[in-house]
Amino acid sequence: MILRQILRLSSLFRSAVSVHVRRNIGLSAIVFNKTKELDPVQKLFLDKIREYNTKSKQAGGPVDAGPEFQKDMNESLARLQRAYGEGDLTKFPEFKFE
Repeated sequence: MILRQILRLSSLFRSAVSVHVRRNIGLSAIVFNKTKELDPVQKLFLDKIREYNTKSKQAGGPVDAGPEFQKDMNESLARLQRAYGEGDLTKFPEFKFE
């Protein structure tokens, strides 16, 4: 009887340890992947996003947007102001709760 209880507790202990070890291995794999160099596709994607960000800051808005884009943007803003009232539609509204 005591032997049976010891075996049962040891099997519970083994299962708990195996779950813990699997979780730690999973977390350590994520940490090791972060330290490795990015693959070429990820690196290219991040480089293009950074390049667009710098171009966007230099242009002060969307990159390579022609006069048609500005015309459409102004028409859309005018239509929204007619529908929803006055105010600056390019800013997030400020809410005041009392």
